[in-house]
Amino acid sequence: MVAPTEAVLSERVTRFGRLLRSAGLKLGTGQVLEGMESLAVVDVTRRAEFYWALHAAWVKRSEDRDVFQEAFRLFWRQPDRPVNRVLEELLALSRITRERRSHLANRRVLDALEDERRPTLELQEEMGAIGLAFSDAEVLREKDFEQMSSAELREAQRMISRFRFPVRDLETRRWAPVAGHGQIDVRRTIRASLRHGLDHIPLQWKRRKKRPPDIVALCDISGSMAGYTRMLLRFLHALSNGCERVHTFLFGTQLSNVTRSLRHRDVDVALAELGTRVRDWEGGTRIGACLGSFNREWGRRVLAHGAVVLLITDGLDRDETASLEGEMARLRRSARRVVWLNPLLRYADFQPQARGIRAMLPHVDDFRPAHNVVSLEALAGALAATRGRASAPAEQPGQPRPEGAE
Repeated sequence: MVAPTEAVLSERVTRFGRLLRSAGLKLGTGQVLEGMESLAVVDVTRRAEFYWALHAAWVKRSEDRDVFQEAFRLFWRQPDRPVNRVLEELLALSRITRERRSHLANRRVLDALEDERRPTLELQEEMGAIGLAFSDAEVLREKDFEQMSSAELREAQRMISRFRFPVRDLETRRWAPVAGHGQIDVRRTIRASLRHGLDHIPLQWKRRKKRPPDIVALCDISGSMAGYTRMLLRFLHALSNGCERVHTFLFGTQLSNVTRSLRHRDVDVALAELGTRVRDWEGGTRIGACLGSFNREWGRRVLAHGAVVLLITDGLDRDETASLEGEMARLRRSARRVVWLNPLLRYADFQPQARGIRAMLPHVDDFRPAHNVVSLEALAGALAATRGRASAPAEQPGQPRPEGAE
């Protein structure tokens, strides 16, 4: 029979691992068991040994160090939590060197602790239903981002972070030799026949090489998009970390290349870096000028291999539409496919009345909403189903295509 103290220790370490997983660390059952095994070979009466044993077992990335340190400090010294008194006294015998704590790590850990500590009934009331059942999750997935409470936004962020993008590779013009199940490589077959003689001609095979498709995201961060920018950036972060060749640009009154920032594994660190690099948050909108900057400075670099362009904007441009229409036409000629994500499509009676929207619509292949989790899930599925061939232009230019149309 397991001793009570050991049982309590195991239960507390398991809950600590659950907290770290909620805060962003990649911990599963196997990693929790590794942490238990590491504690078996150290003296748990020494706080430093206890700390570093779990640190060695669970911290695999440099960006997780601050999160682990802050979680350890808050979890094992939280006064309102039922911690085993003996274990608490033993762990308090020694100290850990206090390093400078990351504010982002502190916020993430506090959010995870708050979620773990919140009673089930309180969470049910906050979500506006009795229990977060399947039907409640469906309601949340279909709810507009602008209408969500803070708790619902956190749950939507978790949903978006779990998105997967199994995008199919594209066939290139180059060929690679294979053992079979391809096309006959005439040149290599003739060479082989010269070595073996005409009595025996071993067939040689080839197949086209494949590469991941390029995805270019152009996201509007102007004031009219403020209610959706936060969640869309979360989606773009998940996309950047789920696919290999993603280039991301933000624009309002000027264009900013944020590809490198969004490739950071930690979403909070990535968004904090965006906040310091980009200066035109929630300002005006100059879609035509920003698309012109993209076409001149970046088009040949990121669109050369037939990229899919995700244009995320409401189309409300304050400049004249003549330049906007020309830049959209140029963008469409350079891209393999242009997908426009517009939050205004949340309205059932949406009509393209704005001049900017009317100027842009003839040059897009797909017109989709981007106002809730369901719409972003549908986009993820569309990207996964995208094949290597170029898509035909929209059947009726200037009119919204049905959601999910390919």
